Amino acid sequence: MVNWCCILLLAASMVSPVTGNAAVDSVFLDELTSTELEAGVHGGHTTVIIPVGGTEQSGPHITLGKHNVRVQLLAGRIARALGNAYVAPVLAYVPEGRIDPPTEHMRFAGTISIPEPVFEAVIASAARSLRQHGFRDVVLLGDHGGYQDGLRRVASSLNREWAKTPVRTHFIDAYYRATQTRYVASLKAAGLSEAQIGVHAGSADTSLQLALAPDTVRTGLLAQAAERGRSAGTHGDPRPSSAALGLPGVEAVVQDSVAAIRTAVSSPR
Repeated sequence: MVNWCCILLLAASMVSPVTGNAAVDSVFLDELTSTELEAGVHGGHTTVIIPVGGTEQSGPHITLGKHNVRVQLLAGRIARALGNAYVAPVLAYVPEGRIDPPTEHMRFAGTISIPEPVFEAVIASAARSLRQHGFRDVVLLGDHGGYQDGLRRVASSLNREWAKTPVRTHFIDAYYRATQTRYVASLKAAGLSEAQIGVHAGSADTSLQLALAPDTVRTGLLAQAAERGRSAGTHGDPRPSSAALGLPGVEAVVQDSVAAIRTAVSSPR
């Protein structure tokens, strides 16, 4: 006679139970519980990255969340390369020009702008919050060129405030600088002109986005973006863009940022 009880017990033992105790392999605060994060900090993950993006137009062919998607993905890669870092939620609201009457990117639908003092106060408060939870090194990374000086001011102010403590804030300008130097050099070496590379939503911007998040690029609109040019918010020619052209930019940003962060956190306090 078949012993069905034994068979059922054996089958049950072969099924991996779903529990809430599995280790979470993530560097993003958003994906961790409070106790998981606390354990990680106590275990030596004492560096935290505050990634700063922005919600702005990038021509008719790149989504409004370009900077937010990009900085989160790159910050994640940087944190994993560091091995002892977490990534805070992306700040999506940044200075983008005057609201009324609109200037700069605010002239295009979907852009969201906040005043610089508000922006800097939010960054500073986020950094203070993270310090409170045990982080010793707070890293500021910005994907947009317009607020780099603001991040530098916040870091300087917090370091004066924390001068008698072991905690430091590090503005890592190597992150953005890599997109303007090493990455541009790789595009020129591939045969692209400065006019094609552009300064906003051209081949540099678009290729970097294709390498990281291709679903955020409307490739069918590249020709339209080039033809309409600045009237559509495009400063450059995105038609030669490809993920392959963008990969050196990804590598440059990650490598340069990791090196700069390691140098910063190892400097005397």
